[in-house]
Amino acid sequence: MACPFSSRRFKLTHRDDNTREGDHRRTARLRQDERSKASRQSSVQITSSLLGEDGDDFEDTQTLNLKHLRAAVTLLTNPSNDVVAVALEVLLNKHEIPLPTTTTSSLEKLLSNVEEEENYNLLEDIYETLNYDCDVDVNAFFDHLGQELITSACVGLLERAFRCLGNDLTAFLTTLDGVNDVVQHQSGSDTEAEFVCIATPEALELHFTTDHPSIAYLLVGSLKGIARQFYNDKADVYILPDPYNTKFFRYRITPERYSGQLDVDDDYDVVSPTFRPLSTKATDLRMGVASFCKAFPWHFVVDRQLELVQLGVGFMKIFGHHLNRLGREISTYFVFTRPHGVTLTFHEILKRANTPFILTLQRPHDVDKYPAEGLEMKGQMVHCPESDSILFVSSPFLNGLEGLTGRGLFISDIPLHDATRDVILVGEQARAQDGLRRRMDKLKSSIEEANLAVDAEREKNVSLLHLIFPPDIAKRLWLGETIEAKTYPDVTMLFSDIVGFTSICATATPMMVINMLQNLYEQFDLYCGQLDVYKVETIGDAYCVACGLHRNTNTHAQQIAWMGLKMIQTCSHHLTHEGKPIKMRIGIHTGMVLAGVVGKKMPRYCLFGHNVTLANKFESTSEPLRVNVSPSTYLCLIQKSGFILEPRTKDNLPKEMPAGVSGTCYFLNGYQHSSVSASESLDVHIQAAITEFGISSNM
Repeated sequence: MACPFSSRRFKLTHRDDNTREGDHRRTARLRQDERSKASRQSSVQITSSLLGEDGDDFEDTQTLNLKHLRAAVTLLTNPSNDVVAVALEVLLNKHEIPLPTTTTSSLEKLLSNVEEEENYNLLEDIYETLNYDCDVDVNAFFDHLGQELITSACVGLLERAFRCLGNDLTAFLTTLDGVNDVVQHQSGSDTEAEFVCIATPEALELHFTTDHPSIAYLLVGSLKGIARQFYNDKADVYILPDPYNTKFFRYRITPERYSGQLDVDDDYDVVSPTFRPLSTKATDLRMGVASFCKAFPWHFVVDRQLELVQLGVGFMKIFGHHLNRLGREISTYFVFTRPHGVTLTFHEILKRANTPFILTLQRPHDVDKYPAEGLEMKGQMVHCPESDSILFVSSPFLNGLEGLTGRGLFISDIPLHDATRDVILVGEQARAQDGLRRRMDKLKSSIEEANLAVDAEREKNVSLLHLIFPPDIAKRLWLGETIEAKTYPDVTMLFSDIVGFTSICATATPMMVINMLQNLYEQFDLYCGQLDVYKVETIGDAYCVACGLHRNTNTHAQQIAWMGLKMIQTCSHHLTHEGKPIKMRIGIHTGMVLAGVVGKKMPRYCLFGHNVTLANKFESTSEPLRVNVSPSTYLCLIQKSGFILEPRTKDNLPKEMPAGVSGTCYFLNGYQHSSVSASESLDVHIQAAITEFGISSNM
């Protein structure tokens, strides 16, 4: 789903006031329409900028999950540029806060930077811009901006994510720290924003830690917006920065319907009139200590000195026999893993009572074997005012049976009511399924690798076929199709042979002959690619090429003529075994031919027809180091300027030439392109013609 914020059309520029006012009214109407549709398109309102790349998945389920909670917490601790830009635009359009014209223009300019610059922090720039102007109340502006942020962004599933944290503002704030801790831990966030809420008889006190003061001041308005929008309550929020710690901020929050009661007094509210009022005396407890320790084997109670005064049977089993010798200090047996940075004092632990705690068992001093070392316990710290102590109720934090037995524990050590049992057993089943999935993935990877290898071999085979046959013929042969002979009306053919080849073979070794032909024909093959002509075959000293077979073209005669000139020029630079320059005869003829694939075991692409014979005869009637051109080829060549032709007598025509053919044969002596100086080499002239006629190289 495309992010609705990213497609906004509010790139503001310096316009006249009438145009700006008109845009403001349209924006306001669009905002009102969006809110009226929130109930039936709530999923659309949760933007990808808040939920991340997986935002589209939430549209299908309409179910709250941890990603929605992460989006809600991120809106408070690190709002994205998109949501801040929307809130800022709406706030500027409302004109609720008087701003100098220069400041308004600067803020409007910042909105355009959101789409133009990467790694841009809009909120920090807003904070710096307002601080630069001494006439602006930065705190008041960020207060309104935070309220508008909640109003514009918190709709649909994101609103439900906020509401699920608590039924009133007090419950919301006390739950926020625990949720934030879990979200940051699972997302692996490097930023450690912390919320610590403390309830007092007069007000709520929230401690917030962040590296960015702009977010801290924005939170004032965000908290007011949350109280108003989600709990229909009006809250007074005051921020008190710490002069000694620039990352620490304290908020005093007074909701309008704040009861002024501490959490310890809430026990009276949970008693139904059906039951007798609960006694506050520990001796009147309906459950004995032994029963409690058995029902909750993974708990302990510490006093104000953080010394253990009560242990569940699980902890007693692990280190109970060390208490008399090593003492009851909690730091002897546990390391506080989470939350990070908590100070080991009674008061500081109570401050983080709304955060899940993870304690790791450590090996006490002078203890050699300690299987439980490293076992993590996740649970909750509960203040017990009756005995002025802290109760820690937890469960082993395990990832499977191996983690359980490796610590010297058994499934029976996990109470029946504890979901950890199910997590372990289901985890083992999931691990088995994951093993099967990994094997299937490995098999799939091997199949894909085999397919890639087959494709690579196929490409090699196809490339080999392309060297032997025209591309369309090669493709059809690879697919196993039957190739029927086909007539081509306009094909220009070139036949050549080496003068005195028989005498060369008589005096040279076979290897010398092969090397001579190899060196010569490698150069000819290169010319075939440059001029885009098709090499038909080589038989001994005969080298045959054609144009008009593999590709339909109007310059087939010109391309073959250039090929003949380059062959004559090249052969004189190659020597026989006796050190003499090689001399060639070349004949060129244009006409209709029949072409087809002959044979199955070693198929060959052959040319048939009277014109093929004539092309061979024009080579026979040529002279050393000359290119003999037939009358039909001559008519094609003169359609393009530049060819230098020398007429011959009709007596030089082959005897097989049909009667009634007008014209005679010609020697092709050279080629000069009109745009190239006559002093340039033949290759330069031919290259200019190739560029002019748009002949694509097939190298």
